[in-house]
Amino acid sequence: MPAATTATPSTTRRGPLDPRLLAVAGSLCIALSPILIALSGTSPGTATTFRCLLGLPVLVPMGLLERRRRRRVRAAVGEEVPRGRPWLIVVGGLLLGLDMTLWTGAIHAVGAGVSTVLVNVQVVILPLLAFLVIGERVRASFLLAVPVMLGGVALAGGLADGGGGAAHPVLGTVLALMAAFAYAGYLLLLRLGSAPGEKSGPVALATAAAAVSAFVLGSLWEGVDLTPGWEALGWLALLALVGQCMGWVLIAGGMARLPSSTGASILLLQPVGAVLLGMLVLGQFPTTWQLAGCAVVIGAVAFAARTRAEPAPTEAAAT
Repeated sequence: MPAATTATPSTTRRGPLDPRLLAVAGSLCIALSPILIALSGTSPGTATTFRCLLGLPVLVPMGLLERRRRRRVRAAVGEEVPRGRPWLIVVGGLLLGLDMTLWTGAIHAVGAGVSTVLVNVQVVILPLLAFLVIGERVRASFLLAVPVMLGGVALAGGLADGGGGAAHPVLGTVLALMAAFAYAGYLLLLRLGSAPGEKSGPVALATAAAAVSAFVLGSLWEGVDLTPGWEALGWLALLALVGQCMGWVLIAGGMARLPSSTGASILLLQPVGAVLLGMLVLGQFPTTWQLAGCAVVIGAVAFAARTRAEPAPTEAAAT
């Protein structure tokens, strides 16, 4: 496999766009997901299955155009097109389908605040997996920021205001933690399975695999409604475009050039974005504690994401 897929990206590389900005933009797109899922009024399996299927008509052409462009650039300089490991992406996609389905169920069982906090345990799981699998070092600044970040997420989720009450807290906690592990596994496998320069193609393949696992799990749990209605389909189509296509392609482009700890920290902006977007879209105005949590998360993310930029390596070294 190409060296870039196993090398540890210990620093942020200079390029046309800062990878941290890509990851932030992708996180904000995905922050719309719980709002659109709620507006669709569909079951976890239905929402996730349609989210993936409706995103494929956009992601597949993007992936094909990306492959053609990479081949054209490589041919112009007389270099072989580096290959990724599609099977890793497929396995990661299966985990993504489980993550999104379980997380949607956790929202109903334990509440949006607690489920958001628990799912973001991935901020610890992802760097740990990267350390165990590829030996990626974890920076001291990240370790210092983790407790502050999780505390901020807890406040933003409404735990200080009694937001942890739920009819099925044990079930919701288990579902959210399982989703967190699946989420971290997807992010790591997507990075390991993608060839240098790939973004849309791996996301398209992972989304197809996610549709399969979401349909299987959803069919066994609460069922999958193949005819949810036009209004629900409209919300799910918007979810697919913003939350699946735009969000994951941006995240894939940013995460590939960032240390796992930095990327995982930036992804914590998702619950903050969900709180702020809830104000604008649903009129759900956060409390003072929630606003304080948003400020804490943003500050901690900014601290953890500080990396020393270096000039990008030569193309030969990158591949």
